[in-house]
Parts: sequence; structure tokens; C-alpha cells
Amino acid sequence: MKTRLVWLAALCFSLSAFGQQAKHSFKLGDNSFLLDEKPFQIISGELHYPRVPKEAWRARMKMAKAMGLNTIGTYVFWNLHEPQKGKFDFAGNNNIAEFVKIAQQEGLWVILRPSPYVCAEWEFGGYPYWLQTQKGLVVRSTEKQYLAEYKKYILEVGKQLAPLQINHGGNIIMVQVENEYGSYAADKNYLDINRKLFIEAGFDGLLYTCDPAADVKDGHLNGLLPAVNGIDNPAKIKQLVNENHNGKGPYFIAEWYPAWFDWWGTPHHTVPAAHYTKKLDSVLAAGISINMYMFHGGTTRDFMNGANYKDISPYEPQTSSYDYDAPLNEAGNVTEKFKAFRSVIEKYLPAGQSLPPIPAAKPSIAVAPFKLSSKVALFNVLPQPVKNINPLTFEALGQDYGYVLYRTTIKGGKKGELQLKQLRDYALVFINQKRAGILDRRLNQNTLTLTLPAGDVQLDIFVENMGRVNFGKYLLENKKGITEQVTFAGAEVKNWLMYGFPFSNDRLTAKTTAKANGNGPTLQKGSFEISTVADTYLDMSDWGKGVVWINGHNLGKYWAIGPQQTLYVPQEWLKKGKNEVTVLELIKPDQNMLKAIDESILNTLKKLNVD
Repeated sequence: MKTRLVWLAALCFSLSAFGQQAKHSFKLGDNSFLLDEKPFQIISGELHYPRVPKEAWRARMKMAKAMGLNTIGTYVFWNLHEPQKGKFDFAGNNNIAEFVKIAQQEGLWVILRPSPYVCAEWEFGGYPYWLQTQKGLVVRSTEKQYLAEYKKYILEVGKQLAPLQINHGGNIIMVQVENEYGSYAADKNYLDINRKLFIEAGFDGLLYTCDPAADVKDGHLNGLLPAVNGIDNPAKIKQLVNENHNGKGPYFIAEWYPAWFDWWGTPHHTVPAAHYTKKLDSVLAAGISINMYMFHGGTTRDFMNGANYKDISPYEPQTSSYDYDAPLNEAGNVTEKFKAFRSVIEKYLPAGQSLPPIPAAKPSIAVAPFKLSSKVALFNVLPQPVKNINPLTFEALGQDYGYVLYRTTIKGGKKGELQLKQLRDYALVFINQKRAGILDRRLNQNTLTLTLPAGDVQLDIFVENMGRVNFGKYLLENKKGITEQVTFAGAEVKNWLMYGFPFSNDRLTAKTTAKANGNGPTLQKGSFEISTVADTYLDMSDWGKGVVWINGHNLGKYWAIGPQQTLYVPQEWLKKGKNEVTVLELIKPDQNMLKAIDESILNTLKKLNVD
């Protein structure tokens, strides 16, 4: 009966309060959250605004309502909003305030997670790359430079979002301080500085922390609600919260995982809904609030994928698809997991009430094979180089993402071992513009045996940033490129020219009419025509490794090793008639045929022959 009353309060709110934008209260009771002094159970799903085209935000939120959610959660991503020091961007797909307002219009509360560190399988855990250019700056610490930059950022976020809190007439009901900090350290002073900065930025509503069960004690700050991640045993949740919150609730699972994310070279992660429905049922029956991570994953585009790295495991860069085997798939369509979870949630509706009907699945189309009509080799369109005795990192070059070509001349006529000390992360090695080998950090590769022809030899090393580490102590060791030195036959190689290819868009800064030659990276362009606009999936399984743009929109990375073989193309970025395609291909320069299919391929691994 108690749970029915909670849902009735939520339903009444949805029907009347949102349109009026009246001020409401949201507080902690001893056992329940209190919305306008009445018990309220949060049933939330995580949905990240940059992983969904802005034009589709509302559709995804309607799906959230149809599954029975009353709240959505989202991180705020520092590296999107301050991509370069002092230059803030809250426009277009970065318009987080608009995202929150649309949620309010759709009758959804919002849980905001704006801490500078987000993890989220996101590049550098959300930190902007340029923090690493400030000597001595240490992220997630009380170091003065870091706190100064953090403060500037959070004040800007506060300008955008603090007015949208529930106590100011908006729909943001809670704001998270830091993110799983107990998994990283246990400095309560640092946590309190976070809390104070949030308050200074205008976040004067309900603040909370979240940590995995084992780390709650280290990551919790007295006076804030300790939310728990990764467990769904009601008794254990209540015990953990009570132990860290003066014997009181309410009880909130801040991250409940219906599946997991993917990284290159490993199988797609899936878990049947049946493994979770009983657990969801028990949590809701116990009156515990929950946030599903993820409700809808979407796609990680624009070089924003992160990576994991631990002492006991290799470097693991994450795929562009963030499908997550979530209730709503990468394209925003309903899965069996969605239906199963909806059925559980429906059990707790008041008698006579029902959920909105599930919106119809979006159609998808195939595109017949077409040939890319133009091709240029990157070696023929080099921008102005930076010269230095030693190789410089991306950060030292002032480059955020993408690729850097390192070029020098060495004496030939001998055989030896080329070693790249601390390569980050993937290198194509060329001798006189002919590919001699590939080095892959995932495989702990950093040496290559070369037999050089006589005379002066041009050595090119084309290096890709495959994503900065987003979790753990290696956040502090995240510079990209050739980060230390290069040796050949035991002698250090010096006198480098470095050419930056950040590919912030699909255009090159240098122009030439030279044709493609050799087997180096190429940029190819073409087009296709459609009479019906609908979702589609570029099938990249015949290609090697690279990036694709459609009508100027970065779709993300592809890599034939899998498990992801397709790139999702949202209908919102297509148009009737001609659509422009650009492909950056690193290792198969002769490939030029492209096609699209009407469904995704996310679980196909294969060995890539690049010899």
C-alpha cells in the first residue's frame, strides 16, 4: 500500500505540477525521499545528452516515461563545455539546460551529476585535455591550480543549471558531489571543498555522494546522503546507508547496471533481462529508489571514448557504440529488457492507472553499395610542422584528440629494433612512406624489428590517441602520442617534425591536388542519395580502422577487429536526396566501397589482416 501511495503522489505531480513550474520541495525523510512532504520513490534511468542527437532528446524521454521512469540522470561533461581553457560552450548538443527543460516538459525529474570527474567510459573521465598542459596540476586533488580551474568551470555550470533546481521552480531534484570518489581516494577535506564549490555555484538543494558498496565509507561526506552503486540487495543497501547516515535513509541505488559497456577486441556484453527483473522487483517492493545505468546508452562520438588501464590488465579503449545492452538500444528503440522492466514497474502503479503506450519503433533503411569518389593521402596534405629535437606529446603540441605524424630521417643500411617508449596508443610505422608495421598499446607492443635500405631513410610514425584513461590512478598518466623517446638499434632518434591531424571536422587544413599514393592513411569522400529519411547503419566490416562523418557529423570510430562492425547513423542527421560521407581510413587505403544496412552489428570479432 505504501508503494502505491508513492506512485500516486508521483502520478499527481506528473499531471499537474510540471506545466505550472511552481516551486516544490524535495527533502530527505528517515526512510523515503519527500516530494512536497509526501513520500516519493525515484525510478530513474541514466541518459547522457551528448550521446544522443539534440533533435532526439525528447523522443528518448518519451520512451523513459513509457517504461515507467519518473526521473532521468545525467553527467555534465567538462571537456565538452570547456574544450579549450577559458572557452565555454553550452550550445547545440552541449545545451544541457535545454536538455533539462525538455525533461521537465515531458514530466520527468532530473538527477544532475556535474562533478568535474564523471568516468562514464568518457575521454579522460570528462576532464579537458588541457589540464595536463599546466605543469604541476593534479586532478581529483586539493592542488591549487586544479581547484582554481574546477571553480571556474563549476561556476559556469551553475549559471546554466542552478536556476533549474526544484527549489527554484525547476525539475532538478538532486545534485551529485564528485563521483565514486571512494574508489579513488579518501580525502574528506577534498570532498568538502567539492561540496562548498557546488554551493558557491548556486546548487543549494539536495546534495549526495555515490560509491560502490565497498567504497561508501571512503567516498561519503558527513551530512550528505550516501547513495550506493552496483548492488541491489535491499537489506545490504539499507545496512550500508544506515551505517554512514546516522541510522537513517532514504535509500538510493545511484547506479544499477542492467548490463555493461564494450571495448575493442572483446565480445559485446549482454545479460538477459530475466537476470534482473526479480532484483528490480525486490528493490521497488522495498521502497528503495533506483537509477538504471544505462537506461539508454546511445553513441560516444567525436573522439570522446575513454579507456581502462590497470596494472593487471592491458589498455582497453572503449567502442563508439555505447549500446550497453540497455533497455533502450543504441538507436533509441525498445528491447525485450525494456518490456520486462516496464512490466515490473507496472506492478506498482495504483489501481486504475496505466503507463503511456510504448512509442512505435523507428523504421530503418539500407543503402546500396556506393563508391567513394575522391581520395587523398594524408602524407600529401601535411599541415605546418612543429620542429623539436625530441618527440612531443599531443598536449605539448596543443592538440586535444585525433592523430599526430612524427617524421625524421635516420641512417639506413642496417637492421635493428625500433622502440617507442610509452607509446600512447596506436602507431603505424613507415619507412620511405611504405608501411613497415603496426604497434598497438592494447597488446603491449612498443618494438618493431626493421631492416633499413641503404642511405638516408625517412621514418614516419603516425600515432592515434585511442582514448584517455577514464578510471583509476592512471588518470594522472594520460598524455598522448610518443610520450618519452624513440630508439633504433639502441640509439636515441632525434630531430623530429610533427604534423597534427586533430580532425575536429572532416576537412583538412592543407590543400593539394596530389593523388593518393603509398599505403598510408587516406581521407575519402563520396555521397549517396535516399528518398526516405530513416535510421541506418554503415557497415564497416570490410574496412580497417578509422572514423566516419555524415553531413559533417562525426559518427565515431570503427575498427574491423570488433565487436562493433556498424556505425549508427541517426535519421536526424540525414536528408532526402544527397548525403555526404567522409571516411578517414588508416590501414586499408585501397578500400573504397561503402554500404549501409538496416540493423546494427555489435558482436562480431575477427582477426584483421593488414600485411
